[in-house]
Amino acid sequence: MTTLIEGEDRYFVRRMREADLPAVRAIETVSFSNPWSDNTFRGEIQNISISSPMVVVRKPGNPLVPDGACAGGRVVADGEVVAYIVYWQIRDDVQINNVAVRPDHRGLGLGEAMMRYAIAKVRAAGASFVTLEVRQSNTAAVTLYKKLGFEILGTRKNYYTKPDEDAHVMGLVLDQ
Repeated sequence: MTTLIEGEDRYFVRRMREADLPAVRAIETVSFSNPWSDNTFRGEIQNISISSPMVVVRKPGNPLVPDGACAGGRVVADGEVVAYIVYWQIRDDVQINNVAVRPDHRGLGLGEAMMRYAIAKVRAAGASFVTLEVRQSNTAAVTLYKKLGFEILGTRKNYYTKPDEDAHVMGLVLDQ
């Protein structure tokens, strides 16, 4: 287990497990109009050679949301998955495939922290380039990625469905 945000001990990151799938799918379903299936996530969990499916888990005693309290209309339990990221590393190239934060934990910096965590991990593992796709209308994500140093490299026409939309292809060159 690794603390996700330096100096912040309420959240930690670890590799996704099969037991995390109900929480991950719940986040996925409210975050995306065309959500991944359990089998897709299982494939990521099992593909240990290139895939890094990571979850963010709220540690016990989080003062932000007291134990047993109602957050966003639901009871939050200790050790609950509140966010995830899935990325692939193939030699020195990295593809970030999926990032999502549970709605009642958005705005806390978890998305940025997960991205910084992934970038640091792949940089340490010798990666030199990171890419991702993002809906052109997702201004919050585009803003975050630009803050992290990503640049728009091009467009993938009709990449997304429900609704149909182009994607920005964004890339980040990693300094070793």
